[in-house]
Amino acid sequence: MLTTSMQKAINNQINDEFNAAYLYLSMSAYCESISMLGFASWLRKQSEEEVGHAMKLISYMNDQFSRVVLQQIYEPEKTFGSLTDMMEQALLHEQEISDAIYLLYGQAGEEEDCTTQNFLDWFIEEQLEEEKTVGDVVEQLRIYGETKSVLYEINKELGQRE
Repeated sequence: MLTTSMQKAINNQINDEFNAAYLYLSMSAYCESISMLGFASWLRKQSEEEVGHAMKLISYMNDQFSRVVLQQIYEPEKTFGSLTDMMEQALLHEQEISDAIYLLYGQAGEEEDCTTQNFLDWFIEEQLEEEKTVGDVVEQLRIYGETKSVLYEINKELGQRE
């Protein structure tokens, strides 16, 4: 069984993952409303992935005979300015999630909880991938701008995500 402090920290991370899912879902709905269907599809899949992360944490807690306590999620933003602004916000959010995972990993180390550290290794790798993926889109938008041809190509590419 996990310590009380570790349970609280993982429950907070579960909440962060659900908040991330809700934010991405809001971004997806926004993109769909402006007919950027590739962005919308990519962001919806991102939302589903964040729910999967929360469920992975929930399963871990249950496997450790620990108590999952769901918390209130926040109302996400509804409009996002430019697509560059929106994707920069997504990148910032991924970086915040990464920082939270690193803190959780550090806490597990302080508590000499090798099992939790081992479990969190997957999340660390996942966050590296997520930051890179979102960061690449942000860089493309920053370098090439939001011209029609650039948005067309990025939208098309994002829509191909499986």
